[in-house]
Amino acid sequence: MKISSLSVLAILLLQLVFQVEVYAAKSDIRLQVADQKKSEIQKPNILFIMIDDLGKDWVSCYGADDIKTPNIDSLATGGMKFHNAYSMGSCSPSRTTLLTGKYPFRTGWVSHWDVPRWGVGYFDWKKKGNTSFARLMKELGYATAVAGKWQINDFRVEPIALKKHGFDDWALWTGFETGTPPSDKRYKDPYINTPEDGSRTYDGKFGPDIYTERLLKFMRTHKDEPMCLYYPMPLLHRPFVPTPDEPHAKGTLNRHKAMVRYVDKMVGQLVDELDELGIRERTIIFFASDNGTDVLINGSLNGKKVKGGKGTQNEAGVCGPFIVNCPGTVPAGVETDALTDLSDMLPTFVELGGGKLPEDLIVDGKSMAPLILEREKDSARDWIMALSFGKARLDKLGILPGQTFGPRVIRDKQFKVWVDQKKQITRLHNLKKDPAEEKNLLSSKQREHRRAITKFQEIVKTFPKTDGRPLYEARAANSWDRK
Repeated sequence: MKISSLSVLAILLLQLVFQVEVYAAKSDIRLQVADQKKSEIQKPNILFIMIDDLGKDWVSCYGADDIKTPNIDSLATGGMKFHNAYSMGSCSPSRTTLLTGKYPFRTGWVSHWDVPRWGVGYFDWKKKGNTSFARLMKELGYATAVAGKWQINDFRVEPIALKKHGFDDWALWTGFETGTPPSDKRYKDPYINTPEDGSRTYDGKFGPDIYTERLLKFMRTHKDEPMCLYYPMPLLHRPFVPTPDEPHAKGTLNRHKAMVRYVDKMVGQLVDELDELGIRERTIIFFASDNGTDVLINGSLNGKKVKGGKGTQNEAGVCGPFIVNCPGTVPAGVETDALTDLSDMLPTFVELGGGKLPEDLIVDGKSMAPLILEREKDSARDWIMALSFGKARLDKLGILPGQTFGPRVIRDKQFKVWVDQKKQITRLHNLKKDPAEEKNLLSSKQREHRRAITKFQEIVKTFPKTDGRPLYEARAANSWDRK
């Protein structure tokens, strides 16, 4: 039987219609899968890793010449690497800023203060101003844990301080508790506080192994629920010690390098565990530092020698590595000049968790969730700040900041100013042309320089005339208090 050309055409049209319908059905399935994936990460896990005393000069993906950090580099390759991210310049101010979303002039933690060393002040969870991101994330249904270096509370005074701050689990070096000799040890034979054992020495152990394993165990236990994990790693802070992987490392620089490599190893352990548990693609990892490299350490960055900047107001002291990574959620291979600092983390975590900030909670930071989720091309920050230079002291009321108005540095994407204790701008630098901050443009008559100074002067005017004191309740003196 002969088939007419019209019949052949009809058959071909039917086949084409069928193929279109199949393609449409497959597309619909793909869309459904994509929608399902989006719904699965509405409450992503959050893992915030903060290294102690790590500058860009010791992270190879930022151009460090004297070290290789493949696991950290992998986070950058598969995520977003920031070039303009600020810490507060020293330990306590950076940590309290991260926890509260407030600049130190509000909380009073404007100078570094080893709280446990004197057993005087502590971070008071009863004060609204000290609400932590952990408490807010718990309210959103997150399981919360912290491991590493806390150094804000005295656990002898408040044994369950972490529970009150909103953490379900913890394993923390207590900080240097005067009157308890073992407590100065955070590495070999560490003195660690956990909810089940309180504070005790772990003979023959290496502290970072205990902190990391605690988080790994928490991940395994809570893998089927949203988690907010905070890892303030004690490394790379002094003392410079050999690690289990390099037990024969000698000398300050070689031991520092060994410690950097151990940091990188532990980052790899955390990422591998997320992969093993099948939750890597719904875990947003943040990698940061609390301030620049120790001043005893000299490194090399992109062929130029760099002196450790910890405690200084230059970029080596406050502008550190900052990486965000989550496969399929955070764009890969992105380098950004977006501005951010540690005050942005609390509002970011809350938005990622699907929540909103309490209307009566004062927060200085702004959420960077729209940027890392690709809803926006830039952060919401027009300027960032680092504050925390100088030492605190004691008076009759407790901790007194080192200055009435602490010196600080403020920058945008191009210009940076230094502000002194009299609220006066003393230095202006064009960071794009002078990243080493060698030329002070304060007296320049150029229009763009005068505009920059005017802009920053207006920002300075918004700050209180005096910085606050740390919020804590007075208590009777204890035997270990400083005399």
